[in-house]
Amino acid sequence: MTITSTPAKVSAPGRPKPDRRAPRKGRLAMGAGDTHKAGPFTYIALIVIGIGSVLPLYWTFVAASHTQDEVLASTPPFLPGGRLWHNLQAAWENANLGKAIVNTLIVSASITAATLFFCTLAGYAFAKMRFKGRGWLMTAVIATLTIPPQLSVVPLFMMMSDIGWGGKLESVIFPTLVSAFGVFFMRQYLLEALPYELIEAAKIDGASNFRVVLSVVLPVARPAMMVLGMLTFVQAWNDFFWPYLALNQANPTIQVALGQLSASYTPDQSIVMAGALISTLPLLAVFVIFGKQIVGGIMSGAVKG
Repeated sequence: MTITSTPAKVSAPGRPKPDRRAPRKGRLAMGAGDTHKAGPFTYIALIVIGIGSVLPLYWTFVAASHTQDEVLASTPPFLPGGRLWHNLQAAWENANLGKAIVNTLIVSASITAATLFFCTLAGYAFAKMRFKGRGWLMTAVIATLTIPPQLSVVPLFMMMSDIGWGGKLESVIFPTLVSAFGVFFMRQYLLEALPYELIEAAKIDGASNFRVVLSVVLPVARPAMMVLGMLTFVQAWNDFFWPYLALNQANPTIQVALGQLSASYTPDQSIVMAGALISTLPLLAVFVIFGKQIVGGIMSGAVKG
């Protein structure tokens, strides 16, 4: 009886065996550090989005540099005119924009600083500390987001009047020192970004709770704080409803001053646009100065090593 066997295939020396798990050329297999190559549709979409974002600001600049008749004509102008400085000066004088900008900077900076401080502390407590009723308290904080702010206007206005803050900046600053969204945002971020091991290591080294927050929590929370600070500052700068009720013409914020500028029976739209342009410039300056830090904070928080 003869037994035949199939000879085994021997690979040639020096030729590595092909790895069937390795992706073939032409397949979409992305690894760490790889990037997609942008196609023409990507550039078209980015161009359209960029034009749509810049167009309102450009139209504000164009309208602020013409007369009202030219702005309201059947064929509006598309190029800047020669009355920009005149309209800017008229808006500055008629609406008391100098004091309004200073008041708005005070209000926005105070609200932003207080929101970052209190929301970071509250977010850390809800994320990493154990205490009775933590879940119920967090549910109550989130539930406040469902309450329309218009419902609290009347009691809040009466409270500010009783305290003696009617028409003062304190009536705008103190009701918004803490935001439920900020607490929830910081809690969700610290829940994933801050490991318990860092906190335990700091406590083993003898750090107090304040030292833990200062040396461990704040450096880890910096990316989220940059984003929350940017959102809070922009919201406080553009807030109109409550400052319009709480303040008066003698002590306005920038949005209240613009509202008074356009409250006449026949407002000059070119001057209103000039005032809107002035109110936008500080926000652009803040983004130009702190934009790199904000984007860097977002990216450092998005990459985990």
